Amino acid sequence: MSYELSAAILIGTLVCGFAIGYLVRVRIAKKMLESSESLSLRIIAEAKKETETIKKEAILQAKDYLLKAKNDFEQESKEKRGEFDKLERRLRLKEESLDKRMDILVHKETSIETREKAVTSKELLLTEKHAEVDKIVQSQQLKLEKIAGISADEAREYLVQAMISDAKRDAASTIRKIEDEAQKEAERRSREIVAYAVQRYASDYVAENTVSVVNLPSDEMKGRIIGREGRNIRAIEAATGTDLIIDDTPEAVVLSSFDPIRREIAKKSLERLISDGRIHPGRIEDIVNKVKTEVETVIRETGERVAFDIGVHDIHPELLNLLGKLKFRTSFSQNVLEHSIEVANLTGMMAAELGLNIKEAKRAGLLHDIGKALDHEIEGTHAAIGAEYAKKYGESKNIVQAIATHHDDGRNNTILGVLVQAADTLSAARPGARKEMLESYVKRLTDLEQIANSFNGVDKCFAIQAGREIRILVENERTSDNDAVMLCKDIIKKIESELTYPGQIKVTVIREMRVSDFAK
Repeated sequence: MSYELSAAILIGTLVCGFAIGYLVRVRIAKKMLESSESLSLRIIAEAKKETETIKKEAILQAKDYLLKAKNDFEQESKEKRGEFDKLERRLRLKEESLDKRMDILVHKETSIETREKAVTSKELLLTEKHAEVDKIVQSQQLKLEKIAGISADEAREYLVQAMISDAKRDAASTIRKIEDEAQKEAERRSREIVAYAVQRYASDYVAENTVSVVNLPSDEMKGRIIGREGRNIRAIEAATGTDLIIDDTPEAVVLSSFDPIRREIAKKSLERLISDGRIHPGRIEDIVNKVKTEVETVIRETGERVAFDIGVHDIHPELLNLLGKLKFRTSFSQNVLEHSIEVANLTGMMAAELGLNIKEAKRAGLLHDIGKALDHEIEGTHAAIGAEYAKKYGESKNIVQAIATHHDDGRNNTILGVLVQAADTLSAARPGARKEMLESYVKRLTDLEQIANSFNGVDKCFAIQAGREIRILVENERTSDNDAVMLCKDIIKKIESELTYPGQIKVTVIREMRVSDFAK
């Protein structure tokens, strides 16, 4: 019984507990729901306030933007109105000026119409007068044709021929005047160029003659040079290709050879043999071979050094060897290598004055006498030989022609050839460049005048400018202008065939007409 009661109590207690828990949970849920609703209401209220705030700010910003835009528009409108006012004033002024011009044009048109009427009337009068004049001219022309006996076409042809003759005469006079002025200007300019070149290049000259005399320490050395039965002297002559002249000259031996390089080798070899003291055929041959090698080295180095000093590059090694050989070559006591260096510098300076290619001018001046290194081996003039070898070893056409024509006075010469010719003459003719004895100098001048006097028609002749020019006065009655030209050429040919002289000689033949009478 009690067990059932306790079970019922327990069940009732459990039911009450469940009911109480359920009620507690319901109340808690209601409270949570109420707090959630109040929170959401508060959030919604804050969102509304923030939205109103943002809306107010947006409205204020829009008002500011509108106000600024309104101010900008008013300012721009004001500026546009000012520009329109200016344009309107300018248009008004232009309209006023156009109105004035229109008035002026109207007045001008009126005056032009008046003038046209006057001109028309005058044209009619002139037409009538022209017709009358034509009739008069025709009648007069007929009368003149009857009087003169020729037609109008013939008279016109005669006038045309007369006008052509007058024009030709005037043209010839003008041409002669232009030629004279051009020649004077050319002479003046050429003198200036030559003077500037000489002024810029003033070289001290030291004569470098090839010495062919070897000094001996004593006369006893002559016997040792000759050797037993002359074997030493024969060995020296055979090895060097020179002749040894041993005479009564005290303490000296003379070397004779047409080749300056052989003479130089023989001189150096003999000096070494004398200083060494051992003179016999075997020793002679060794010394000569060594000296030949040394001289060839000197020739090559000299050519390279000179080309480098002048500033001329890319020259063929064979041409450099020929250039170095000129160190041992002389012409009228002037060293040909030093002469070539002077000509190169002078040609370059004159080319600079004329605005030409300086390097090409120096190259032509340096190589212009390379033929003199071979003229004792090959027949022909040194100019032709030098041009042939320059062409053979790749020099340009201008250089070859300048070398070939540097002694040519013909009109086929180029500007570069003329510059080389002028520089060659300057280097050879300047004081101290070439030495000659007074007797030979005077004899050359005398022979020059005698050659000129040997021709018929020569009245007087004078050798001037140290024998570089001869002026010949001919008899006017016996010699015409054409005869004077032929006489000049004949004298030149005879001078070239009979005289030996440095450089060139200018021959001038003068024929003048003199008329004299007495006033009584």
